[in-house]
Amino acid sequence: MILLPLSTAKQKVIGANKANAKSVSSLMVQAIGPQQMDQAQTEMEALLRERHRTQPGQDNDFSIRNLTEVFAAQETSARVMSILLGAIASVSLIVGGIGIMNIMLVSVTERTREIGLRQAVGAKTRDILSQFLVEAVTLSLLGGIVGIVLGLTASLLISHFAQWSTMVSPMSILMAFVFSALVGVFFGYYPARKAAYLDPIDALRYE
Repeated sequence: MILLPLSTAKQKVIGANKANAKSVSSLMVQAIGPQQMDQAQTEMEALLRERHRTQPGQDNDFSIRNLTEVFAAQETSARVMSILLGAIASVSLIVGGIGIMNIMLVSVTERTREIGLRQAVGAKTRDILSQFLVEAVTLSLLGGIVGIVLGLTASLLISHFAQWSTMVSPMSILMAFVFSALVGVFFGYYPARKAAYLDPIDALRYE
C-alpha cells in the first residue's frame, strides 16, 4: 500500500489541473458493523447533501454505493455465467448422446445376424437389451473419462501459463462421470431395445 498526500496525488499521479486540485472524487467509508450499513449510508447521504447545499427536492450530485450492492451484482453475474455454462454443457450432452445413439444403431444393424444367432441359441430379450446397454454406457463413460482428463489438463495449463487460480472440485468430476453414464443409458436404450426385440428368423436371414 502506498500513501500519498492528496495534493501530490492530484498533481503528479491522477493528473488533475489546478482548478480542482483540492476536490475529492471518491470517499471510502467503513461502517462499524454489517447491521449498521443502511444507517451509515443514510447518514452519509444527509451529510453530503448538507455540505453540498443541496436543496430539498433536488437530486443528489453524488452517488453512494455499498459493498452489498457490489456483491449482489457479482452474484448475479456468476449466476448468469453458471446458467450459460449449464446450457452449453446440456447442448454438448445432447449432441454427444445423439452420436452414441447413431453409433449403436449402426452397430445393431451390422450385427443383426449375430443377434439372431444369439436368440436362436437361447438368449432372452433382457440379455440382448443389457448387452447393448452396457456397450452404450461403456462408450459414454469412455467419452466422459476423456473429457475429465482434458478438463483437468486444461485447468493445469491455464494455471501454469495464464497464472489464473483454478480449482477443480471432486464433486464436479463425480457428477460428470455420473452424467456420462446416464447419457449412455438414456440414448442407448432405444438401440438396445430395437436389438432385443428383433425377430430371430428375420435376423438370421438378414444380409
